[in-house]
Amino acid sequence: MIKNLIFDFGDVIIDLDKEGVPRALAGYGLSGADPELVSWANQYEAGQMTSTEFLDRLGNRLGEPDREVLVRHWNTTIRHLPEGRLEFLENLRDSGGFRMFLLSNTNELHMACVAQQLGEETFSRLKACFEGFYLSYQIGMRKPEPGIFRHVLEENRLAPGETLFIDDTLEHILGARSLGIATWHLQVGQEDVRELKNRL
Repeated sequence: MIKNLIFDFGDVIIDLDKEGVPRALAGYGLSGADPELVSWANQYEAGQMTSTEFLDRLGNRLGEPDREVLVRHWNTTIRHLPEGRLEFLENLRDSGGFRMFLLSNTNELHMACVAQQLGEETFSRLKACFEGFYLSYQIGMRKPEPGIFRHVLEENRLAPGETLFIDDTLEHILGARSLGIATWHLQVGQEDVRELKNRL
């Protein structure tokens, strides 16, 4: 029986434009799959690089000295949070049927953008849906590392078999499954987290 829910953030709760950064990079003659840039982004998400260090490296690589332009390019990933999805999470929390947690691979600049776009009231509503709000850059680990899932389980004394993890990325789903966590590999554009009742 599922008693605990762990939600990914991007494209599960908040909508993303995953082609936004690649489009911006293309304007500088670079690919979003550039190995060096991917490595930096992963380090940044894991809290191994500050925002200043990341922007300095990115600016040097692109030949773009304007910090505001870099931040704007980087944050093209972030889109919006549908009100209906937020209300769904609030109702689910208020039902008292589950312990709810958020677990996201993200970084300081993206979360600052989310907070700004949502505004203080809506961002507070979002955070209040979850007993734990786990962000990769704050805890120094990224999905699909087993350690990040183990961290959430152990800190909250969750049984893997009583826990459902919802994510749109297959490698993250496989990481959770390796610890015995139940999973829903959400198909973006075909499914919505509000269909959760069909998965329980």
